[in-house]
Amino acid sequence: MLYTIYIGLLLLLSCSGGNEESTVPELEETLVWSDDFNTDGTPDPSKWSFEIGNGCDKPAGCGWGNGESQYYTNRLDNAKVEDGVLKITAKKESYQGASYTSARLISKDKYEFTYGKVEIRAKLPSGSGTWPAIWMLGANIDEAGWPACGEIDIMEHWGHNPTLVSSATHTPACHGGCGSTKVGETTVSDYATAFHVYTLEWTEDTLRFSLDGSFLYAYKPDVKDSSNWPYNKPQFFILNIAMGGSWFDIDENFTESTMEIDYIKVYQ
Repeated sequence: MLYTIYIGLLLLLSCSGGNEESTVPELEETLVWSDDFNTDGTPDPSKWSFEIGNGCDKPAGCGWGNGESQYYTNRLDNAKVEDGVLKITAKKESYQGASYTSARLISKDKYEFTYGKVEIRAKLPSGSGTWPAIWMLGANIDEAGWPACGEIDIMEHWGHNPTLVSSATHTPACHGGCGSTKVGETTVSDYATAFHVYTLEWTEDTLRFSLDGSFLYAYKPDVKDSSNWPYNKPQFFILNIAMGGSWFDIDENFTESTMEIDYIKVYQ
């Protein structure tokens, strides 16, 4: 999910570090943080906060910098834990001047970490115009801004291109649309009917993404500096469904759809 106006699905191999499977050191898999979403009701406030509104109070501006149409709320209608999963639901409804509502949960100031293995089991929403994402931003974003803080997209999906699921990285050296080579993409036909495990392995050297154990994309610049490797500082999680963007439309027949997250686990 971009924090600015242009989607960063297209990246140059030269600045992305390539799309070849890379060897990474075996991580010691000690579980250090998790949410299994086993308590019904509001998501655990010790782990999650809600970002509320249409983004107009954010540096990126109204529409969260991307021309999005939703108003994020903290209502159970848009985010709740039920039946052992977190359910984030985007709805078509008139609310606070917007035509759609949804939810955006963040772990900022509650859980931030540097390096480790992340596993997230999720089932995605459907419908043209939906834009779900499971992603991370540098905890220093308020001071450094975007993209200097670094962005890690563990999972990103667009309802108008329904079977395509993507992973990506965004840095000062390469963000938005800085090239013509797509990276970290795969086809998932049952994205909305079955759960899949999205994995990030983050070391001092590499960001490595996989889906259900199958490699997708590795970001590993040969020479690292602040421009291409802001990934040596803590990051926090973001879980959300956006609706619409400045480069795609929402199906006028859309009513509502839900992203379900079974668990998030961090190993170090």
